[in-house]
Amino acid sequence: MLIRRRAALLGLATSWALGRASLAMAAPSGHEDDPRLVVIVMRGALDGMSAVTPYGDPSLATHRRALILPEPGAAKGLLDLGGFYGLHPALQNMHALYAAGQLLPVHAVAGNYRSRSHFEAQDYLESGADARMDSGWLNRAVSLMPQRDAGPDGYGLAMGLTVPLLLRGPAQVGSYAPAASHHPDPDLYRQIAALNADDPVTGPALRNALQARGFSDTVMEDGRPASAAPRKGSRPDAFLTLSTAAGRMLANRRGPRVAALEIGGWDTHARQVDRLGRPLTQLDRGLAALRDGLGPAWSRTVVLAMTEFGRTVRINGTGGTDHGTGTVAFIAGGAVAGGRVAGTWPGLRPEQLFENRDLAPTTDLRCVAAGLLCDHLRLKPAGMATVFPGTAVTPMHGLIRQA
Repeated sequence: MLIRRRAALLGLATSWALGRASLAMAAPSGHEDDPRLVVIVMRGALDGMSAVTPYGDPSLATHRRALILPEPGAAKGLLDLGGFYGLHPALQNMHALYAAGQLLPVHAVAGNYRSRSHFEAQDYLESGADARMDSGWLNRAVSLMPQRDAGPDGYGLAMGLTVPLLLRGPAQVGSYAPAASHHPDPDLYRQIAALNADDPVTGPALRNALQARGFSDTVMEDGRPASAAPRKGSRPDAFLTLSTAAGRMLANRRGPRVAALEIGGWDTHARQVDRLGRPLTQLDRGLAALRDGLGPAWSRTVVLAMTEFGRTVRINGTGGTDHGTGTVAFIAGGAVAGGRVAGTWPGLRPEQLFENRDLAPTTDLRCVAAGLLCDHLRLKPAGMATVFPGTAVTPMHGLIRQA
């Protein structure tokens, strides 16, 4: 496909993959005052009760005492969200957004499915349907937006190895993968080295090869924190890089208006206290970079950060948590009615848990997304049957600040 500079700038879908992060952009350009929507997929299942801890629930310590951080006001403690919830201390920028009324966590959310399989759950999360589909709800939403000023190459360009299911569908996209844009995460190298550590041939060979590429010993030692990274010459934070680029492109007067980003590293089966800080910090810095890149357009922006499912209420034997159900979603942006925690808290007594193991979901994530599409992107409620086919989805209102 002949790729033109105009198509690259206008894009209906731009996907740029770096390690565990990727960026996709959508929607033809329009007026600079058009609303912007960014969807972040946190792949691997975020433990919502560690990101937004319900320290005011008396049953919390019964299930996960070793995972609970000090309460707000204590050294390295949670960041207070109003007296019942506390934000993880790695989320400093997001806490500042909360104080400014631009962050709205929604707790005890889940998709319409009850699968604990990453692959199946991510498919349902991105398709937004009651059955497996080959298109995504965000693509179908874009197809309902006014299609203005599409270029000769169609509505856009995908930069990256793949276009996520979230943005596949009826809207036309092109694709292009820049050379050397994909670099495995350091944690993947660590896992490969650990699997081969006892092999007398491949073990030393892998270790020597990684050392020659500048990786420290801690990257290759099994059980070390996933935050370990290569030494000299290490690549920059991929999610930060992509968030910065997304902000600038969305801010462009002739640029796209919808973006989708991915960030991995949330599957914390072991040593969760050590491992969770890294992806949370990446998310926090990336969101700040997105805000800074958007500039004045941040006031017309909404960001939805979502994950495929939560994690178990009880801590497991390796200091982590296993696949669960209810979790937290984050809504941020200058157009958000934030400064509070939304959703209905179900409680953590044994009889209140889902299947005696998980945080019980009280809000359908599709209702959250539908509320943003209707109240922010101004799609008609009748269009939600196309965006989320199957069971009727009722948009959740009150998420967007009134003009």
